Amino acid sequence: MAKKIQRPEKCITENEARELHDKWCAKRGKRLQKKLGFEDAREFHWSVAELEEYLAYVKQESEEQGIKDPGIRIYMGAYPKSKCKMGKGMSTLFLAPTGSRPGASGKGPGDPENNYNIDAFNRGGTGFPPNDY
Repeated sequence: MAKKIQRPEKCITENEARELHDKWCAKRGKRLQKKLGFEDAREFHWSVAELEEYLAYVKQESEEQGIKDPGIRIYMGAYPKSKCKMGKGMSTLFLAPTGSRPGASGKGPGDPENNYNIDAFNRGGTGFPPNDY
């Protein structure tokens, strides 16, 4: 029988997640909507299979580069209006691989350097209008 996976320490409760989302909507979301003139994307979706495939790719490529403990940094971005399906320049998120090669002068384990030798990951889905948590 497979060993049961324990809840990771960095998980947060539904209430904590709801509080974070509500605070973002109240403070930043309303200001962005007023400034942009439209409700921007604020939630993004990838399937577990897509994420597992990307993480396996990052692990494989990192190992080939001698990186022992790769990571993922999540960036906010915005599409140019000409490349946005909605024609507005909606927000997006993308995942960027991190990890310092042996002997590299990264910032340290808490803030590793980006690994630009591995492609970033994007093109998730989003609700429109956005889904509330």
